[in-house]
Amino acid sequence: MRRQDGDVQPVRQALAEAIRSRVGGPAGDDHARRLFESDGPRWFGPDRPVRRVHADASVFVGALRALLLQSLHPLAMAGVADHSDFRHDPWGRLQRTARFLTATTYGNSAQSEEACATVRRVHRRVHGVAPDGRPYDANDPHLLTWVHIAEVDSFLVAYQRFGAEALTPAEADGYVEDMARVASALGVPDPPRSVADLRSRLASYGPELAGTPAARDAARFLLLQPPVPLAARGPYTLLGATAVALLPWRAKMMLRIPPLPLTEAVIIRPAGRALVAGMRWALTPGAPDTDTDLDPAAPVSATRGPGSLAG
Repeated sequence: MRRQDGDVQPVRQALAEAIRSRVGGPAGDDHARRLFESDGPRWFGPDRPVRRVHADASVFVGALRALLLQSLHPLAMAGVADHSDFRHDPWGRLQRTARFLTATTYGNSAQSEEACATVRRVHRRVHGVAPDGRPYDANDPHLLTWVHIAEVDSFLVAYQRFGAEALTPAEADGYVEDMARVASALGVPDPPRSVADLRSRLASYGPELAGTPAARDAARFLLLQPPVPLAARGPYTLLGATAVALLPWRAKMMLRIPPLPLTEAVIIRPAGRALVAGMRWALTPGAPDTDTDLDPAAPVSATRGPGSLAG
């Protein structure tokens, strides 16, 4: 049965505003508007897979999975622990990341280049010595590659599991190819350009990964001490559990998160799918207000705008 628009719209608007204010920040809408209304060529046309993936609410699950996975490289984690303010200003860090992702996905070429230049400038200040005595540098091509492939894999896995409409194999390769354009601008040498290449690169980093105390501490902070209002603790906890459910078994063991395959399959993943569908419903203008809106099997187009990031 169709609900009355007047009954549903205030709920949708309130939920959308709550999400956007956290992710985009106080100036998020203005920033997004400048990007989408700017003239000039783009890195990615409207039909590219990267626009579809980054417009979907599943990007929230992918982002959290990416942080957990990236933390397993001891040198990458040392850089975060020593130079990031994620504990004191986690929302500020999230907002900066979201702005970068929005600029490179939807902005014109000049805006995308500037976003990448800003990241490269920040990286020049991120260097030091890890607890195991090894030096690290955020502009080290090897570390840049790890951060990139962990992020791409996480966004892709989350979208394929929870996105509005899964990518075909060719489209999935296209997403990896799209993200290679961004990676090259950040200084990643020869980034993967297909899913097969992405999986191979991920496997090659296996011997370097470890569940360091810093990585496990970061996981506890992200999953058990979320910087969210009390009213949002339930949805955030489910979001975290959904991200964990998508981690490789070995990654969970390194972070000392007990694998619960039956619970994940029967409870967490279906509940996570419903949560992402609800967020997509709130963030997608013009989606039908029907009782099937939150049905995980009922796809809602997420290609109408920036969706979960800022729009």
